[in-house]
Amino acid sequence: MASPAPVADPELNLFDPAVQQCPWAAYKRLRDEAPAYCLPGTNIWVVTRYEDVRRVLLDVENFPSSAGNAPYRMATNNIERAKKVAARFAERGWVPAPTLAGRDDPNHRQMREMFNEAFKPSRIKALDPLVEKLAYELIDGFLADGRCEWVSQYCVPLPLYIIGEQMGAKREDIWRIKRWTDAFFHRISMMLPEDQEMEMVDREIEGQHYFQAIFERLRREPDDSLISVLVNTVIEEWGRPLNDNELHAEMMADTFVGGSETTTNALAAGMKLLIENKDVWAKLRADPDRYLRTFVEEVVRLESPVQSLMRFCARDTEIGGITIPAGALVNVRYGAANRDERVFANPDQLDLEREKAGAHLGFGSGTHHCLGAPLARRELWWGFRAVIDRFEDMDFADGNDFSYHPHFLLRSLKQLHISFVPRRS
Repeated sequence: MASPAPVADPELNLFDPAVQQCPWAAYKRLRDEAPAYCLPGTNIWVVTRYEDVRRVLLDVENFPSSAGNAPYRMATNNIERAKKVAARFAERGWVPAPTLAGRDDPNHRQMREMFNEAFKPSRIKALDPLVEKLAYELIDGFLADGRCEWVSQYCVPLPLYIIGEQMGAKREDIWRIKRWTDAFFHRISMMLPEDQEMEMVDREIEGQHYFQAIFERLRREPDDSLISVLVNTVIEEWGRPLNDNELHAEMMADTFVGGSETTTNALAAGMKLLIENKDVWAKLRADPDRYLRTFVEEVVRLESPVQSLMRFCARDTEIGGITIPAGALVNVRYGAANRDERVFANPDQLDLEREKAGAHLGFGSGTHHCLGAPLARRELWWGFRAVIDRFEDMDFADGNDFSYHPHFLLRSLKQLHISFVPRRS
């Protein structure tokens, strides 16, 4: 049986912020030489080939999402710090329960049925006019300026306003909420020293107290909002609705960060790709009805806003001729799988003619397939449709260093200064 590739090349250190800036070469080497690779000094095994990633996602018996001794899955490589985090939440706020993504059946299925009701197609369809209106309003707000900071002026508010409204937040509070969701984003990065991680925990607790008031109001006075469904729906097998600890976990992980941060990052990545690929921009602009859906899928595939998530290895299991030992953390690298040349022709190219463009794993696969994928796709569709309708052309402006936030799990461009010419009517 083969052994993992020798740990000698620093370019394979996925915790290195420099590698995270442009990880594609490292991913290719891992796919070719070590499809299951134990990161040095950790119990984390990285899986990078498309078929192997999909297998892990579908094999919930060998690769479950939960572990009984791990209150914070992302911190299980540092148990002592995880205990400190839990103690801080218990002291000042609410200890987040396992999220939907961190549960296994039957518990996961029972909880997901409630979420399926909250995110049912008719609800997503009803949001479509709001998404369309907001996309054009945001661009029109800076169109006359001829330039903008694309991330903060467009990519952040578009999905954040939409999910914020559904979560009972006031629009004037959105930037306060962004500060709290940023704290969660950085806390789960697995890149922070302990003092900074605890600072992020304290910020999250501020957010918990804000949302706790909303939970309590909706228990007294339910309405037809998405958050009211989450607060009040009784999960039949549990005999109760979600409790406060469960709600706080879902607010940060699966609604605000899962429901806005990833879309923000795809909107930013898509604009950068359009400026870098003017032939794609010309083709997309000439026939958006034909190409826009494929463009959205290609952005998600190429940039994979969720670069990876975690599973556990329940028993010794072979992947790519290499045995991952029982008890290991398995890092499922969507970002590597989505550029696997074994599956995608010319995987590093943005191809508007790509067949089965939606076959990527950017939204996961199997029982944990992203619940918010339909909403994310509509936000991205309208987000770029507004660009097509409002911009004649665009380019990078001064002030860019094209740097990404250090993060082991997600891919997030810090800022993107662009200039543009408004479209001639």
